[in-house]
Amino acid sequence: MENRPSTSSGQALRVVIVEDHALTRAGLRTALQERFDVVGEAADGANGWETILRERPDVAVVDIGIPALDGVTLTKRVRAELPRTRVVIVTMIDLEEEVLAALAAGADAYCLKSSEPERIVEAVRIASEGGAYFDPRIAHVVLARFSGIKPADAHSSPLTSRETEILRLISGGRANSEIAEALHIGLGTVKGHIRDILDKLSASDRTQAAVLALRKGYI
Repeated sequence: MENRPSTSSGQALRVVIVEDHALTRAGLRTALQERFDVVGEAADGANGWETILRERPDVAVVDIGIPALDGVTLTKRVRAELPRTRVVIVTMIDLEEEVLAALAAGADAYCLKSSEPERIVEAVRIASEGGAYFDPRIAHVVLARFSGIKPADAHSSPLTSRETEILRLISGGRANSEIAEALHIGLGTVKGHIRDILDKLSASDRTQAAVLALRKGYI
């Protein structure tokens, strides 16, 4: 059997699914439980929040269009009150405003329900490791939003060339360990650069930093 991704304590990653369509929820459960420990499910945002609050999972997989408490509001609540729980948005919606709303709320990854199961599993893994993931079919939505912005002059950016390089890798969905390998530097060095990036951009997390950098034309 393939090894399951685990936390630093060696336990399998714990996942909660919040999805209102029973068949879709069952499909997500089937895909995810092969690699992770699915510890709870809910069919609406209110019950989803109760389940997440009770289970405190490593990752919550959330649909945007759920009743009672929509996915964007649920994501904001999770990020505010349970900052160690990562959020992966899975939805049929690929409209610009929905994507950007999820990002602004603090979602760590964004997949479409039509994605291959392996892609959703990979998004959960990347998010659990502190990475940011965008399905290739919706990544253009974020980039297109900022494509008309003139890139910042190198002298106007507060970021060093190394920090800019790291942010580009973050925006491409790389986890810290993958960034360290790609740049041939230590994991601790990567984390130090990310702390400096967050401080310089006044960002609360990696995803927000990447979006802010795109908006300002730094990357």
